[in-house]
Amino acid sequence: MKVDGKHTRTIWLEADGWTVGTIDQRRLPHDYVVVKLTSSDDAADAIRTMLVRGAPLIGATAAYGMALAMREDASDAGLDAAYAKLVATRPTAINLKWALDEMRRALAPVQPADRVAAAYRRAGEIADEDVAINQAIGASGLKLIEAIAATKKPGERVNVLTHCNAGWLATVDWGTATAPIYQAFDAGIPIHVYADETRPRNQGASLTAWELGHHGVDHTVIPDNTGGHLMQHGLVDIVIVGTDRVTADGDVCNKIGTYLKALAAADNKVPFYVALPSPTIDFTIHDGVREIPIEQREAAEVTDMTGRTNDGRIETVRIVPQGSKVANYGFDVTPARLVTGLITERGVLKADRAALAAAFPERVAQAKELLRAS
Repeated sequence: MKVDGKHTRTIWLEADGWTVGTIDQRRLPHDYVVVKLTSSDDAADAIRTMLVRGAPLIGATAAYGMALAMREDASDAGLDAAYAKLVATRPTAINLKWALDEMRRALAPVQPADRVAAAYRRAGEIADEDVAINQAIGASGLKLIEAIAATKKPGERVNVLTHCNAGWLATVDWGTATAPIYQAFDAGIPIHVYADETRPRNQGASLTAWELGHHGVDHTVIPDNTGGHLMQHGLVDIVIVGTDRVTADGDVCNKIGTYLKALAAADNKVPFYVALPSPTIDFTIHDGVREIPIEQREAAEVTDMTGRTNDGRIETVRIVPQGSKVANYGFDVTPARLVTGLITERGVLKADRAALAAAFPERVAQAKELLRAS
């Protein structure tokens, strides 16, 4: 997508052919800073500290982390150690493990002397595949937006509500939830996005708003508790969110607060869609509430806020009284019954086992292999 009019991906190889470039998303929206990853430790730290975030981008970064690891030690022991280090960085997003499994599957049969080249080749493929998948997700979701636009008066806008950042910053390019929005905008459909601020890290206010603004998409940042009110008053036509993991039965794990939006959407008969690439589907589990590990993050994300002062300084301040306890669950699970449909690279699917298995039989087969191996 675009940054100051220039097409940009979230992760790339630098001119030297091996250093990995990426955007420090912790610094947005106030500073645009490019960081160079030169070791597997750099890649692991980038994922762990949320320098990079979003399930697909985490997967791509982990893949490049494995390539960097092969430069350090391409032995079987080095391969196993790199996998273990990277898979431990974030527990919820399944794309991380998927990408690492892909890398290990590609590298294990290769002689150590050839593993560096093979690792960079497969990591690059994973990044390119993510772009193609997200572009296809956009085409699938565009049909939904076009159908809503057809019911509007000339010039009347389609209002989309989204939560957290499932934009191009969370992927390699295009985004998941934003891909249909960008394609609708580029097609000339009047479209407006309500972007939840998404406490406590404010990814909607800081990241989604930043990227929508750079692409020229009309948007409004709203407090997290506003979505239900907008739906009650007919101001939301469709909700589109992303996800970090979807179960074989269609339960959706996404940024904390998504479940509440789904409940409000159901109560107000607003269609609630989830946009996802197929690597986000975990065919090895069925009950999202009971089986998906929910990451609990540090208290400082809740107690502190960072912003730009009127005189241009970036400052962090505490907003919670000293001594108050904090619970900071990173994600929640929306049951499949609340999901109108899953927007995938192979079309819009029902959120159930039969539809997912029929659309992605090869992923089902891979999951069965993993279960047998374990």
